Amino acid sequence: MYKQLSSGVKISITRSISTSFESYLASIGWDEEQFSIEDFVASWQKYFTESAAWFDKVPQEVLESTEFHEEIAKKIDEVIAKILNEEPTEKQIESIEEMQKQLGTNYTYGCKAEAAYVEQLLKEKLN
Repeated sequence: MYKQLSSGVKISITRSISTSFESYLASIGWDEEQFSIEDFVASWQKYFTESAAWFDKVPQEVLESTEFHEEIAKKIDEVIAKILNEEPTEKQIESIEEMQKQLGTNYTYGCKAEAAYVEQLLKEKLN
């Protein structure tokens, strides 16, 4: 069922997962011990029902389909894996290292999205 959706809707679904995942992780300070897949899915559902353009474009019978839910669960896994495996950029690493020297901090980060979170956190501390 997912594969039958237009490419625009599929891109929008992927974007909503990414946005929600990164937002959820920021809300828990990227603390792995606080992570709950159930809480993330709940926040994603809230996001797509209130903010995502794709939700109104998918027929109700598709939204209620078990097959669609299984395909979406796989898509969520794929998107999360992609986010967590994307390396921080050299620019991010340099920026974070410089700010950490100034602030005397030692934040760690394992992926590009987490580096963006840490970079923003450090910028806020500097201001």
